[in-house]
Amino acid sequence: MIGIRQTIAVTGLVALGLLAAGCTGSGGSAFSSAVTGATDDPATGFAKISGGSEEDFILSVGRRVYFSAGSANLNDVARETLDLQAAWLNKHPRWLIKIQGHADDRGSDNVALSDQRAEAVRDYLATKGVNPQRMWVQGYGTKRKVRDCAEVSCKAQNRRVVVNLRTRFDDAAPQAKATQG
Repeated sequence: MIGIRQTIAVTGLVALGLLAAGCTGSGGSAFSSAVTGATDDPATGFAKISGGSEEDFILSVGRRVYFSAGSANLNDVARETLDLQAAWLNKHPRWLIKIQGHADDRGSDNVALSDQRAEAVRDYLATKGVNPQRMWVQGYGTKRKVRDCAEVSCKAQNRRVVVNLRTRFDDAAPQAKATQG
């Protein structure tokens, strides 16, 4: 004879099985028809990204490159990312490009280093055909940290350049100052 606990357990397992199978009891699916559980299902929020958009740039090529401590030299990984960025930017010339340099809190002249990093990225993109008149740089030093931490591996996240797409020049752009004066 089956006891009450066993009946509840069996009923619970059956309900879980039906839910996992997508049954709701009304003939419909418990999940959206767009999501099937396959590895190639569209990611929620990314199904409608159009080619040439800022989201396309971020997801397709990435907008960050990283540097060694105290250095503005581009490493192989940074150059690979910048090659992808240059190809994308050349394909989509409507975008203006603000290149923002950042540094960790090691050293004394972090703003100058962050400027040098941004300039290195700008110069590299220009060698790959990106029109320099579309680009401007701004160094932030340590003002815009990704993380404020003591560990070396954590600080490395702050030694970066971020390539941002813009539709117009901001006040930091020499191009904007030239048209105002």
